[in-house]
Amino acid sequence: MIPSLSSISARLRFRQLSLLVALEECGSVNRAAERLNMTQPGLTKALREVESTFGSELFVRTKQGVYPNELGQCLIRHARLMDADLGHLREQMNGVLRGSGGRVAVGAITGALHSVLIDALAELRRLQPALSIEIRESTSLELLNAIDDGRLDLAIGRTTVTSKVEQFDYEPLMDESVSVAVGPRHALAKARRVTLAQLAKYQWIIYPGNMPLRKLLEREFREAGLDLPPYPIETSSSLVTMLMLKEDPRLVALVSSATMDFCEEHQIASRLPLEIRSRHEPFGIVTRRGARLSPAAEMLVQCLRSAAGKAQPAAQEITPVAAPTPRRRRPAAPP
Repeated sequence: MIPSLSSISARLRFRQLSLLVALEECGSVNRAAERLNMTQPGLTKALREVESTFGSELFVRTKQGVYPNELGQCLIRHARLMDADLGHLREQMNGVLRGSGGRVAVGAITGALHSVLIDALAELRRLQPALSIEIRESTSLELLNAIDDGRLDLAIGRTTVTSKVEQFDYEPLMDESVSVAVGPRHALAKARRVTLAQLAKYQWIIYPGNMPLRKLLEREFREAGLDLPPYPIETSSSLVTMLMLKEDPRLVALVSSATMDFCEEHQIASRLPLEIRSRHEPFGIVTRRGARLSPAAEMLVQCLRSAAGKAQPAAQEITPVAAPTPRRRRPAAPP
């Protein structure tokens, strides 16, 4: 049985929470002790004190190392959240003393990185030059996990990829269109007309698992009565996709239109004249449910709304390569 809150508050120390996080990340008492500049017996004793506080073991000990059990995972998650909140507290106090400053950690999917985040961060730096910023590019699922762990203040992505939607607040930001990309030396790079049946003969770079772009591509092939090309290269890295497209003239990939614009600008890849009829779901601003954002994070949210408002009309003005069915775009939320 878990002790009372007053008992936990009286016995638990923040240093002990850092110890739990280090143990999980290192997977070894020896490595965790080295990171924390402690002796192995000292760390072992400290861990027993924490487990005594909660009246239960938090880690499974094996010959290969240690790893948290379900209760330990729960405690470590909240330890990270508390550490993030303390970091925000320190930055806000430091900002008050200096009259400026702060820190924000933000993540984004690739399409949002190109379409809104970079412009939003430029505006944020203009408004608040004395600001520390951490930026992470990843998949929506990994970004949600980072928010849940307290590693990110907010992210630009999608919540439909998780079964824990209720743990996040979501504000729609903008729609995302997609393009089919090939390298500049691909046989179809300069073609005036391309069909999906033609592209089914080539090898594709695709997103793994149940990611939105993967589902969209599978749906597009299925509705065309085609099988997804065999032996795909699976990656969630936009950099890997761009490098492989540029170097291998046999590959094809589905990317966000914002990423495609970047590729064409820098002659990394060419956009094929093929309309993707399946609608890609919008992305938005994601935060931990009920979390109070720091002033710096709140300012970034305002900048993201502004950047999305500017990007949306620009995206609508682009002439499509193959007369697609008009799509209604959801306007960005007002500041």
